[in-house]
Amino acid sequence: EVQLVESGGGLVQAGGSLRLSCAASGSTFDDYVIGWFRQAPGKEREGISCISSSDGSTYYSDSVKGRFTISSDNAKNTVYLQMNSLKPEDTAVYYCAAARELIRATPLLPLWYEYWGQGTQVTVSS
Repeated sequence: EVQLVESGGGLVQAGGSLRLSCAASGSTFDDYVIGWFRQAPGKEREGISCISSSDGSTYYSDSVKGRFTISSDNAKNTVYLQMNSLKPEDTAVYYCAAARELIRATPLLPLWYEYWGQGTQVTVSS
C-alpha cells in the first residue's frame, strides 16, 4: 500500500506558474505509475498526466500538453507537476494517484488508479 500527499497548490494569476508535489510513502515508489488528476466543481475527474517510475514514460492530456510537465525524483519518492501558462479553466482540486500497472491504451483513466491523495486546490484568477 502507498500513501500520497499533495502540496504546492494556491492562488495564481492567469499566465503564472505553480509546481505541485506528490510525496509517496509506505511502499516502493518504483512499483507504481503516478498520475495527476483534477476535478472542478460540477465536473468529472480528469486525468491530466502520469509517469511510470520504472521507465520514465510520460503521458499528458490534450488540455495540458505543452504547458504542464511531470517529473519524478525516485530518491525522494516524489512526483512533481510543473504547471506553466495557467488559465482560469485550470482551476480545480488537483489529486495525485498511484496505479500498479501502466495501461498504455488509456493511461489517464481514473479507474486504473488504486491509491489517492487528499488533493490540493489550484485557483487561477483572470
